[in-house]
Amino acid sequence: MLTVDWLFLDMNAYFASVEQQLRPSLRGRPVAVAPVKTNSTCCIAVSYEARPYSIRTGTNVGEARRRCRRLQVVEARPGMYVQVHHQIVAAVESVLPVEQVLSIDEMVCRLSPQHRLPESAVAVAGHVKQAIAEQVGSYLRCSVGLAPNRFLAKVASNMQKPNGLTVLTRADLPRKLYALSLDDLPGIGAGMLARLHQSGIRTVRQLCGLSRQQLGEIWHSIVGQQWWSWLRGEELPTVPTVRRTVGHSHVLPPPFRTDDGARAVLIRLLHKAAARLRQMDYWASQLCVQVVFVDGWPKWKHTVYLGRCQDTQTILKLLDAAWQTKPAGGKPLRVGVTLLGLTPGRSTSLPLFEEERRAVQVAHAMDAINAARGPHAVYFASMHTARDTAPMRIAFTHIPDDDN
Repeated sequence: MLTVDWLFLDMNAYFASVEQQLRPSLRGRPVAVAPVKTNSTCCIAVSYEARPYSIRTGTNVGEARRRCRRLQVVEARPGMYVQVHHQIVAAVESVLPVEQVLSIDEMVCRLSPQHRLPESAVAVAGHVKQAIAEQVGSYLRCSVGLAPNRFLAKVASNMQKPNGLTVLTRADLPRKLYALSLDDLPGIGAGMLARLHQSGIRTVRQLCGLSRQQLGEIWHSIVGQQWWSWLRGEELPTVPTVRRTVGHSHVLPPPFRTDDGARAVLIRLLHKAAARLRQMDYWASQLCVQVVFVDGWPKWKHTVYLGRCQDTQTILKLLDAAWQTKPAGGKPLRVGVTLLGLTPGRSTSLPLFEEERRAVQVAHAMDAINAARGPHAVYFASMHTARDTAPMRIAFTHIPDDDN
């Protein structure tokens, strides 16, 4: 029986669409979202009305304004995009459960057996679109892909934008993929595209004609053999991912491009990283600190051993010790902290000594207060001068809570 098991949802021009939904004056107008409203930065999202002017994500804002004098440039509001994201997830789940949130604008759902015939699946997709429009906003359009596996459902979601709905069944495979370019397929970036070209593969039709062994040889791994299955509509078991690092980096505002300013922002970043570490229930064994300087001054990078640590206070002490080893000189431009050697909480016992256990308890108590009262309700005094630096960013696979 020809069925579609998966529904993939991709919000179209998400940041720009949120701005158009929340600001009626922007509707129907070319819009670009930028980190700050200066010509030297780049667009991080653009509305579909801006695309006829060859304005895309990554276009310099000054160049975008030259290409379209009517362009409305708005400053990004990450907290608002996260809030609307959670509203969208709730709207989708009013129709069917979300199997996995993949990013702030993508999620995948497994269809129940009674909804896997194409006609029924299309009806469910229509209900999902309607729920988002009614519960969140009609300017938040999405493209939906329906297919036998997750991979092809994502491919299908990209085949018709904006506001599209595409169905791929096993009967459509692989013929319906032939019109795509190789880099239309998720997972084929510039490096893999070059490798395929070196092997004489320049079309999706050629790719689909390769054997399992040939694909494995091109990919130099078992991933190529997985592609053979994915292109034929087979769903393979999901391999659990293991978190390896938690970290943050930040380009320093001009007033903070001093040693004292860089240290203050590092402390702020460490507060954020340690809070995320506890939120995900991991423990770290190493801390890596780095500073990039202006004018080609050599980058400074230092790693310290934490033992098995989760609390902010202990990591701050070790950050201070690491900072003492930084060579003098240079004007800091960018700083970063990374917690490494992560161990899941379920595999980690509490510290042996009472003082260490108390530090962990204090950290969790601060997390609870900040969750209830706001992200800066309580913090260590060393963070005070930089508490408003390093604002929220939205990573590809990590969606913050509304109030982070």
